[in-house]
Amino acid sequence: MDKPASFIATFTTFLTILLFIQCHARNKDHSSLVLGLTHSRASLPIPTASRGSTSKPLQMLDILEPLTEVRDGYLISLNLGTPPQVIQVYMDTGSDLTWVPCGNLTFDCMDCDDYRSYKAMATFSPFQSSSASRDLCTSPFCIDVHSSDNSYDPCTVAGCSLSTLLRGSCPRPCPSFSYTYGAGGIVIGSLTRDNLRVHGSSPNVTRDIPSFVFGCVGVTYREPIGIAGFGKGTLSLPSQLGLLQKGFSHCFLAFKFANNPNISSPLVIGDLAISSKDYLQFTPMLRSPMHPNYYYIGLESINVGNKSAIEVPSCLSKFDSEGNGGLLIDSGTTYTHLPEPFYSQLISELQSVITLPRSIEHETRTGFDLCYKVPCLSNKTALDNLLPSMSIHFLNNVTLTLPKENYFYAMGAPINSTVVKCFLFQSMDDGDYGPAGVFGSFQQQNVEVVYDLEKERIGFQQMDCAFSAASQGLRGK
Repeated sequence: MDKPASFIATFTTFLTILLFIQCHARNKDHSSLVLGLTHSRASLPIPTASRGSTSKPLQMLDILEPLTEVRDGYLISLNLGTPPQVIQVYMDTGSDLTWVPCGNLTFDCMDCDDYRSYKAMATFSPFQSSSASRDLCTSPFCIDVHSSDNSYDPCTVAGCSLSTLLRGSCPRPCPSFSYTYGAGGIVIGSLTRDNLRVHGSSPNVTRDIPSFVFGCVGVTYREPIGIAGFGKGTLSLPSQLGLLQKGFSHCFLAFKFANNPNISSPLVIGDLAISSKDYLQFTPMLRSPMHPNYYYIGLESINVGNKSAIEVPSCLSKFDSEGNGGLLIDSGTTYTHLPEPFYSQLISELQSVITLPRSIEHETRTGFDLCYKVPCLSNKTALDNLLPSMSIHFLNNVTLTLPKENYFYAMGAPINSTVVKCFLFQSMDDGDYGPAGVFGSFQQQNVEVVYDLEKERIGFQQMDCAFSAASQGLRGK
């Protein structure tokens, strides 16, 4: 079938830009992160503030936002513009830029056949907001978003005169940017300023953040939905809220709640996120000389069942002379990735203690390396004994025993009183560059994770996140 002329023009433009990006692309700073896995996704309603909401100064406001779980991540609702337009985007601790799809008719996602269910996701229209404006080319945000995509000063490219450059007063809009992610996704757009409304920890309290800077994206490659960056850079959402010196916490609901509109995971930003958290175990944040804006921790060993701990390579707890190494903690990556040959050693250790029959069919179909046929037993203790426990040991004597559902998960409904469960860790594709490993969101389910940015540490504590959400009133309306 022939493509319409408009599509051919858009595609030709995109290919031209793609060729440019291949030479000057901004990397997400790691080469095997997975932001858009080919699982089904859905747009779900999230509770919003009532009409009687009041505003308070930001310094008086701890922020409590609900996170809706979908099959490969957690969505936060951004209330952007005047009047507010509600756009759902991924919460991503592994990047800085916050961006949203823009234009009801003009937003175009290339190579997104695997994400058809996202075609109905809401897009932001700056023309329907009375407070929207383009960011100027001399703003620090413009300089930051262009810092890696080409070797030219964005103000010079925009045609600013020398006098305005020296005064920092060039009135020209910030040039369009390109931003790429490790799994191959690309977004192209322009920086926009508009009002952002956030919700306080008290009921019916909101705060409007004027001139919040985000990417208004019209063309993407394999990225059908926006992202809220929670890194430490100037563009990130916590940074723009002025809470980067405090911290944030999240408690991801179990995977069984995916696509459930009746309950949300709690995301807390501000003093409330880090105060009275002495009951958590804290491991230090590692400072990456290559990627200082992202969150790294050190992995020391892993225990499988009652066997001796498996020592991990030193690259998972420190950086080399070029800044490669460390374990990146990233809510934008679904599964935990570990480097070879350590990953294969962990697989061998699991095989040596599990006596259940393998399901080669599911391993071939899903791409996971270990899938087992597990009998459906009514005795939970007996069922738990069929698969070994797993504990992860971080620096500073921090031990996190993972819930079994966080690493062995059912691939479907039981058949003949048997269910197939697969091991949901993966091998790091390119462990020689960037982080040595990634601690993904699936393994963080039913764990309270606290980012204490003031003391540069990350805390962990097993928790029933559904109970936590209910206690904070984060149930569907």
